[in-house]
Amino acid sequence: MAGPATGSPIALTSRAPHVPADRLVAEMVPPPRFDSVRFDNYIPDAKQPSQAEAVQVLGGFAAGLGGASASGTGRKRWFRREAKPAAGPRGVYLDGGYGVGKTHLLASLWHATPAAPEHKAFGTFVELTNLVGALGFQQTVRTLSDHRLLCIDEFELDDPGDTVLVSSLLGKLVEAGVALAATSNTLPGKLGEGRFAAADFLREIQGLSAHFRPLRIDGEDYRHRGLPQAPVPFDDDTVTRTAYATAGASLDDFPSLLDHLSKVHPSRYGAMCDPVRAVCLTGVEPVGDQSTALRLVVLADRLYDREVPVLASGRPFDELFSEEMLNGGYRKKYFRAISRLTALARDAKSLVVE
Repeated sequence: MAGPATGSPIALTSRAPHVPADRLVAEMVPPPRFDSVRFDNYIPDAKQPSQAEAVQVLGGFAAGLGGASASGTGRKRWFRREAKPAAGPRGVYLDGGYGVGKTHLLASLWHATPAAPEHKAFGTFVELTNLVGALGFQQTVRTLSDHRLLCIDEFELDDPGDTVLVSSLLGKLVEAGVALAATSNTLPGKLGEGRFAAADFLREIQGLSAHFRPLRIDGEDYRHRGLPQAPVPFDDDTVTRTAYATAGASLDDFPSLLDHLSKVHPSRYGAMCDPVRAVCLTGVEPVGDQSTALRLVVLADRLYDREVPVLASGRPFDELFSEEMLNGGYRKKYFRAISRLTALARDAKSLVVE
């Protein structure tokens, strides 16, 4: 659905799109923000040698994925049934802080891998688990087993069920010859710490870790350099006026939007945002519970992927989550959401109609 002309903002609270399972698979590609990224336009920080090393390692990893492919004459049989999987880790794991370019590098790897787009997949950890929910475990294994590469962005384990699910899925894919690459802020051996009784699932976590070669990337969060705090929000009238003056803008009351998110599956948040060119929110306030907060994190990720500016009134984005949340097991997700919403709030300043 195309965005409307000025004078008639979209209401995200009125959108609950249906997303067929086949679309979930077809859309497992780098988001629009990363369409043009390549290893060549990743600029390593001279003070952080691990960044240049990561480019070299990943370039070699991509080059090593050439050769037979599921898209070739062998089709689904490929070489998997005729050859044993390579010894050692079948993947790379990019670990580092927020904004050091991990997703840039992961998307560059996807672009550099010599395979047709339909035979390499890119998605967030949440999108991968949503795919399993849509297709079922066995069909997901069959579908992704024909891929040469699976890239998983923002890899985090939030509960025991996800631990067992992802461990089983990746194990099957590695057996099928699929290469893996992932990003996270947590080393693979430390996944799940602070969220659930990790010791009870140590075997599964160690199994996941065995699939990856950890690659540490050091650096600062570029989204916060020179601007450690979120921009000061605007007043309701300014936000509303800007929404009506901006083609393709949405306009929603923040509490109403949070309520709407509880009624739409997170796998559909991207489609919900597809026609939107700017998000305008009135009455932003701290989020009261963790389930709502985690849904907001997913929405922030989808908006950031699509480079959709966010103009808001009420409280600044760095006050969205309580101290308890920021010190809890999901703190990395919340800090990522604040970082991304802060960047999008800065982008929205050029739209303001006084």
